[in-house]
Amino acid sequence: MRLWLSKNSSVPLREQLVRQIMFGVVSGDLKPGQRLPSTRELARRFRIHSNTVSAAFRDLEHAGWLEVRKGSGVYVRQLGDDPAEAPLDSSLELDRLINAFLTLARGQGHTLADVQARVKHWLSLEPPDHFLVVEPDEGLREILSAEIADATSFRVEGCGYEECADAARLTGGTVLALYSKAEEVRRVLPPEVSPIFLHTRSIPESLAGEKVPPRDALVSVVSRWPMFLEWARVFLVAAGVDADALDLRDAREPGWERGLRSSAHVITDALTARQLPDGLRPRIYRVVADSSLEELRAFVERFLTGKQ
Repeated sequence: MRLWLSKNSSVPLREQLVRQIMFGVVSGDLKPGQRLPSTRELARRFRIHSNTVSAAFRDLEHAGWLEVRKGSGVYVRQLGDDPAEAPLDSSLELDRLINAFLTLARGQGHTLADVQARVKHWLSLEPPDHFLVVEPDEGLREILSAEIADATSFRVEGCGYEECADAARLTGGTVLALYSKAEEVRRVLPPEVSPIFLHTRSIPESLAGEKVPPRDALVSVVSRWPMFLEWARVFLVAAGVDADALDLRDAREPGWERGLRSSAHVITDALTARQLPDGLRPRIYRVVADSSLEELRAFVERFLTGKQ
């Protein structure tokens, strides 16, 4: 099997070596029981440090691809007939397909640069496979992700500003962010990325249809996000709820759920609602406006399911 290592690649040499040997095994270029070149031989051939080769061999041995025989060398692992003995790698089948594609393309004379350019082109034509919520506040980001997932039944991921510099982090995702962060988000995203900006609920919208609890009724507000607790307190007091009747609970603290059943009303966010004790019927205050959630549902229906 021929190996290629590029010192100019963004992929570490160790990872290049690991993946190419894996490709060799799954494609049949490397047979079970076949002896690999020694650490010293590979290091000399590619003019790299022997520790890099040794580390790659250790990774492959630990994952079950190779077997190191003391005094003899490094061999492709001889697998038995039991499928359970095969190396466990969730990306194995994908790696096999990619290897087959690259082998065919290179065999027909296409350069690696040509292959990369065309793959990038075709990936750009594919519809997104998830929403990516860009929000620097982790607590808010998790709540937004929960609300969007509940409303659209589509996969949602989240990241902070610093991760937006990683092109791989943005691949396959439609970026979502709050209108209040529009300028900040545009600054950290590449120019070619067009986010969908979300409106937040107004206080009247959040309180619409709600009756003010009796003054002696205990109202518990539960969230893992401290700002939610503060906002809820302001909203409820503005609506006429007695501040002394409010029980604010941080769901990150041990025992936060104790005694909740004695509350007349439980108010929470979309994420914490999933963790409440069974039997409670909480009032979920949402951050994202109904109009924006409807826009996202339409996006999924029209662009991601192919319906026009």
